[in-house]
Amino acid sequence: MEAEFREIDDNGSWSAIYQEIRQQSCELPCKVAKLPENKNRNRYRDVSPFDHSRIYLQLGMNDYINASLITIDEAKRNYILTQGPLPNTCGNFWEMVWEQRSRGVVMLNRVIEKGSVKCAQYWPHREERDAIFEDTNFKLTLISEDIKSYYTVRQLELENLSTQETREILHFHYTTWPDFGVPESPASFLNFLFKVRESGCLNSDQGPVVVHCSAGIGRSGTFCLVDTCLLLMSIRKDPSSVSIRDVLLEMRRYRMGLIQTADQLRFSYLAVIEGAKYIKGDASLQEWKELSNEEDDPPEFTPPPPLPPPRDPHNCKVEPSFFPENVKIIQQMEIHSLGTSQESELRKRNVAAPQPPPAGAEQLDDHMGIVDHTSKAPTKSQQLETEEAVEQPKESSPVPGTWSPLLTNVCLCTALALSAYVCYRACFH
Repeated sequence: MEAEFREIDDNGSWSAIYQEIRQQSCELPCKVAKLPENKNRNRYRDVSPFDHSRIYLQLGMNDYINASLITIDEAKRNYILTQGPLPNTCGNFWEMVWEQRSRGVVMLNRVIEKGSVKCAQYWPHREERDAIFEDTNFKLTLISEDIKSYYTVRQLELENLSTQETREILHFHYTTWPDFGVPESPASFLNFLFKVRESGCLNSDQGPVVVHCSAGIGRSGTFCLVDTCLLLMSIRKDPSSVSIRDVLLEMRRYRMGLIQTADQLRFSYLAVIEGAKYIKGDASLQEWKELSNEEDDPPEFTPPPPLPPPRDPHNCKVEPSFFPENVKIIQQMEIHSLGTSQESELRKRNVAAPQPPPAGAEQLDDHMGIVDHTSKAPTKSQQLETEEAVEQPKESSPVPGTWSPLLTNVCLCTALALSAYVCYRACFH
């Protein structure tokens, strides 16, 4: 497998191989997902569960949820891959967890990414401690939370209010996996994967683990593909007998579009290769833990400020149509500003205030569904030019409503001269 990886890497043919996998993937019916009553239960129009592998809900009149059961018989693994819950499907999500007797939930996205909502907040905050889902009659309580540098493990208690029965649910949240991207290193990903394995949530004597990202096909597919391949290697005692492409094609029979990018496919190969070394005894889990730096402080996820809007070269004023909510603030600052560097910097920060995402933004840039797009990142020189453009000080211009010091002195001297002349005329004439 390492030789295959190096050959593909040297030839730069990951995109070609990924396209071959997409073309060989079968398209199966998903009629139930397309029914009018189920449209508001789908996060994306182009990501639907196949009819033959979809999860059926047991409560209520509608049994539909955008979730698929993936079964790997040889590995004795079952996964439920699903989309990030919507505000109106959080109760259905926990109903599914209860009815499928799942003990673990693996979340591979953040609630908000790149300014778009990727998933509803379907578990309680630390301040709230519990949440009640009245539509399905379930209560969820946060028992504990263990925050690491790139993942968080939560212990939850799920209670069926109809029967008063409770169960423990473990929530494994990978917090640093970028949308359409790959984890920072195979070490951190493998450490997270083995953390889930150690909990027993993936064992065959438990209900299928629930795995989701935003659409439930990209990052979720990567997680399940790597876990399955490593398990097959352990069972067969021959890593070379496992074909990642064949396993992925088999998994795509249960849910469409698993693995969304060529980079995710390449990372899957890399993670399986590193994991195979551990299986053969060449590496240890302790080394992975050290390499992954899980005990570091988690980074703050503050989105970068947007690029400044276009400026009029004549008066350096902001185009009001782009930032209507900031026009009054900008005008007030221009009236009271005297052109000092401190106030100029303050104006720059105000202009760069983040905008709320436009309506429909989530549908536009949240995921690629099963269609590939090539996103071009700005080059380093373009980034430097942008930073230089932002940090250039603006030339101070005369501000309406203020007098220059010279004009003030001339007016003052004129007023004194006139006063003296009036006094002279009054006293001597």
